[in-house]
Amino acid sequence: MTVRTLTLSDVLLRFIYSPQIRTRFSEVELVLGCGDLPYYYLEYIISSLDVPLYFVRGNHASIVEHTVAGPRSGPLGAVDLHRQVINHDGLLLCGVEGSLRYREGPFQYSQSQMWFHVLSLVPGLLLNRAIYGRYLDVFVSHAPPWGIHDKPDLPHQGIKAFRWLLKVFQPSYHFHGHIHVYHPDEVTETKFNETRVINTYGYIEINLEPAASGFAPLGFLSSSLSTD
Repeated sequence: MTVRTLTLSDVLLRFIYSPQIRTRFSEVELVLGCGDLPYYYLEYIISSLDVPLYFVRGNHASIVEHTVAGPRSGPLGAVDLHRQVINHDGLLLCGVEGSLRYREGPFQYSQSQMWFHVLSLVPGLLLNRAIYGRYLDVFVSHAPPWGIHDKPDLPHQGIKAFRWLLKVFQPSYHFHGHIHVYHPDEVTETKFNETRVINTYGYIEINLEPAASGFAPLGFLSSSLSTD
């Protein structure tokens, strides 16, 4: 099974926010939003493509966005993936919003709080393994994992708990945003163990395939809380 997927983050693209989207992405079956995109932009994509859209919020998201259609606390018709484990037609998804806290504002967290978000996903991932034979296919976040695509400054440092999640639960894909791409030689895709970690700044169109399986030793929660 493959799912033609459009992933987005951080920057509004004119050719997407226009009638061109219907012909340019006519084969897309699923949309994943990786943060810092206005709710009205995501709503336009949903209404234009008429496909499911799952999203997480970025650190620049507003608690309430005021639009011509009225106030929004999220894009209408979309599903918030934050701390959710979801089976979308056989594709196993989960997500975590936000970035490291570097100023006052919503959707920013400490490394400890990010660990709390990630560990809250564990029961659902274990249930996936029991039912489907694997933990996870796609992890969606705004911030990158620790040591992969991240930067040394506090706002753009990666999340240690994300790296642990990839190490233990081995999804096929991890899509993130937050790290802006200014140069053509900047690394935007990295293989980490079994996971393709992809910075989806702007947009990427990709065919997703479920993982074959997921492996973790017994007692992994007590023995592998490490970012190595």
